[in-house]
Amino acid sequence: MSAALVAAALTPLALTLSAPAAHAATPARPYDFNGDGRIDLAIGAPGATVSGKAKAGAVSVVYGSTGGLKTATRTLITQNTAGVPGTAEADDAFGTAVASADLNTDGYADLLIGAPGEDVNGDTNDGSAVVIWGAKSGLSGARSVPNPFSTDVDRYGQSLAAGDVEADGDLDIVIGSNGPITLCFVNGPFTRTSSFQGGSGSGFPDPYAQTYGITSLAVGPVTAAWDTNLVVHGRKAGTGEAITHLVTEPRIGNYTDWMQELPAGYVSAIGDIDKDGYADIAIGNEREPSADPAGAKGGKVTVVYGGPAGLDSSRTPLVLTQDTAGVPGASESGDRFGTGVSLGDVNGDGYADLAVGAPGENSGAGSVTVLYGSASGLRTTGVQSFTQNTAGVPGASEPNDRFGARVLLADHSGDRRAELTVSATGENGDGAVWSLRGAPSGVTTGGATSFGPGTTGVSTAGAPGYGTALNS
Repeated sequence: MSAALVAAALTPLALTLSAPAAHAATPARPYDFNGDGRIDLAIGAPGATVSGKAKAGAVSVVYGSTGGLKTATRTLITQNTAGVPGTAEADDAFGTAVASADLNTDGYADLLIGAPGEDVNGDTNDGSAVVIWGAKSGLSGARSVPNPFSTDVDRYGQSLAAGDVEADGDLDIVIGSNGPITLCFVNGPFTRTSSFQGGSGSGFPDPYAQTYGITSLAVGPVTAAWDTNLVVHGRKAGTGEAITHLVTEPRIGNYTDWMQELPAGYVSAIGDIDKDGYADIAIGNEREPSADPAGAKGGKVTVVYGGPAGLDSSRTPLVLTQDTAGVPGASESGDRFGTGVSLGDVNGDGYADLAVGAPGENSGAGSVTVLYGSASGLRTTGVQSFTQNTAGVPGASEPNDRFGARVLLADHSGDRRAELTVSATGENGDGAVWSLRGAPSGVTTGGATSFGPGTTGVSTAGAPGYGTALNS
């Protein structure tokens, strides 16, 4: 299905132009904030109390090392951090969403943080976003990301992405919101001090509901003709059901045929599962069929394979539930399998593997499932499953821990094998994060670590929701 954009809803933002930033020889990978070749971890805690302000929000950044995540080297960022625009206020929800790219191409990745509850010029929940700059010593310095349509946007920053969506060689910032304008593009290049290069916004057409807006974004090279594509998630007007599209060419002036419909879900990840050179998409839908006809009992994940023309229509999408042969467990109402999804290479064989979170499993104790990629696609043999009761995993499974609320497969140690990072947003009422190492045999619990908000400087007052966001 193609969807049309109303031309009047896509309007360029006129900003002062400046000379393009100088390009580093090798821009850093996303989330490598200190340029050491290891992926660092950004942890959003949008419910965190800051200076007595409830739900002001915070982001903890833990840096990678040869031994994996090292909590001794960390950065805490709030709106009260020196140099960060704004002031921590109740209900700002700073840290609801994070994204990363080397925006100024200096060899250090930068961090984008959304605060969709920010009140701006008297407008409640207008929302805001900031960029925190990477450097050899880690993250420091910041500036606001402009909102092209402040009068037509609410909850600006509720979803974030960064990539060269205009295929002009410069990275762009993509920001989701709700209201008449639901998706904004802020054009690169970027520097710490130069003027922004302009922007645009779009009001997604029916059946997207303005009240929900763009709830989640994923970015990656899916179509061969376009360097960076977006997977866009929202909800249908009138029903609240999931709706998902692949944005193939968001150029200003192209108002038709720029979206391809995907299986409906609420989150997604992009990676090459079968190592054929074309990116694949894993889409999570945690809801029950009674709440969303596109859902499944206990939740599901749908894998759509890519090909030379983008989506490979010759291959039937793979639908995974806990009733799928080879997948541990059983589909039970409320499991929420598919709440979190991530693609990364755990065993170093070059095939992207899939981690799936089911935070509703066993009365909300939660679980995580890992499936492995191969030349024929995702395998349902050799599947691994983890809970806090798995030998070697710190802690113990308890109701409402929500282990698996977010999952991430990323190489924090630099050994070319992804660690499995898991958040449990209900752990001890505060939230916590686990890191399990990757190995040639798959995820291993040997040397597994866990830490909570207090370890990284986040207040445990109220319900901080530590781990609500992990590297996107």
